[in-house]
Amino acid sequence: MRLESAPKQHPNKGKAIWEVLLVSTKLGLTSFGGPIAHLGYFHHEYIHKRKWLDEKSYADLVALCQFLPGPASSQVGIGIGTLRAGLLGGAAAWLGFTMPSILILLFFSLVMKTIDVSNSGWIHGLKIVAVAIVAQAIFGMGKKLASTKSTATIAIAAASITLVWQAVFSQVLIIVLAGLLGVWAFKTASAQETSHIQVNVHRYLAIACLLSYVLLLFLLPILNGLGHSPLLALFDSFYRVGSLVFGGGHVVLPLLEREMVPQGWTSKEVFLAGYGAAQAVPGPLFTFATYLGAMFSGIKGAIVGTLAIFLPAYLLIVGALPFWNALRSNPSIQGALVSINAAVVGILLAALYNPLWTTAILHTSDFIVALLLFGLLVFWKLPPWIIVLLGAAAGEAISYL
Repeated sequence: MRLESAPKQHPNKGKAIWEVLLVSTKLGLTSFGGPIAHLGYFHHEYIHKRKWLDEKSYADLVALCQFLPGPASSQVGIGIGTLRAGLLGGAAAWLGFTMPSILILLFFSLVMKTIDVSNSGWIHGLKIVAVAIVAQAIFGMGKKLASTKSTATIAIAAASITLVWQAVFSQVLIIVLAGLLGVWAFKTASAQETSHIQVNVHRYLAIACLLSYVLLLFLLPILNGLGHSPLLALFDSFYRVGSLVFGGGHVVLPLLEREMVPQGWTSKEVFLAGYGAAQAVPGPLFTFATYLGAMFSGIKGAIVGTLAIFLPAYLLIVGALPFWNALRSNPSIQGALVSINAAVVGILLAALYNPLWTTAILHTSDFIVALLLFGLLVFWKLPPWIIVLLGAAAGEAISYL
C-alpha cells in the first residue's frame, strides 16, 4: 500500500531559502544531544511549529536518511530544505545547522595547538568522556541492531576482524561483506506499508548526483595517488569516510581514526581529545572533521575536511529522494541493511577497546570515572555537554592525585 503525501512548498524561492537558513541556524545553535535528539528538535520546529511537512512525509524522510550512509540528522535537514526550497534550500539547511558547530570546533583546534596535550589532566578527562559516550552508543545500538543470535554473531565477528586486521580499508570491506551476507541471510519478502514523498527534483539531476557520488569515491584515490597534495589526500580520506558511515555519528570515530592516526596526520591524544570535545557542541557530530582538518592544515584543512565529509550526504539525499519509494520496499536491500547495521555495532565495539579504552583507561580511577559517566548518560539521562564538563573536571582532579 502506498500513501500519497506532498510536502508544503513555498511560492517565493528566494524568501524560502532565507527562511530555511534562519530556522536551521537556530537549530544549529540549540540542538544538543546527538542524532536522535536532533530529529526531535527538527520535528518540533519543522513539522509541529511550521508545518513544512506532514507527519507521514517526515517519518518517511527519516526512514530514508537512516537507510543511507552518512549523518542521518544532517541528511534529514538537507532533505527538508530541498523539499521546501529546492537544491539551494538543502544547502542552506546544511549550512545553518552545521556552521555553529564548525566555528566552535575550529576555535577548539586553535586552543589545542597552544597547549601540551600529553600533560593536561582535562584532556585526559575528555578521553574518558569518549569511552563513556561510545559505550552508551554501543549499548543502545546493540539492543536495537544486534539483539538476535545471528546479528550478535555478525557484530562479534566484525569487532574481532577489525581488531586483528588494523588496515584503512578493513572496515569498508567488512561493511561490504556484511551487506552481501545480509542479502542472502536476512532477505524477507514481506511487504511493508510505505508512504510516498513527492519530490521536486528531476530524476536526471538525481542520477547525476548519484553518479557523482560513485565517481568521486573511485576517482579521488586515483587522483590522490597521482598527485602530492596533502589537502587532496585529506579530501579523499574524509570523502571516503562520509560515504561509508552507517549507523550514526559515533561510527565516524573508528573510520576517521584509521585514516588519521596511522598516517601520522595527528596523534592519538589529539584525536581523542577532539572527539570528546565534539560531544559538547550542538549540531552534527560529523563536524569533528572540522577539528581534525584544522589540526592537519589550519583553516584550509578545516574547510576541506568539512566539505569532504558532508558532500556524500548531500549527493546521496538529493539523488535518492526521487527513488526512495521503490528502494525501501526491496527485500534484498532490507536484508543487507540488517547485516550492515549489526557489523557497524561490531566496528564501534572494536573502537571502544582500541583506541579508546587502551588510551584513556590507564588506572582504576579512570575506570571509575568512565563508569560513573556512563551511568549518568544511560540511567540519569544527563545531556552530553554536562558529561563533557564533568569528565574534563574529573580528569583534571585525577592528575593531582
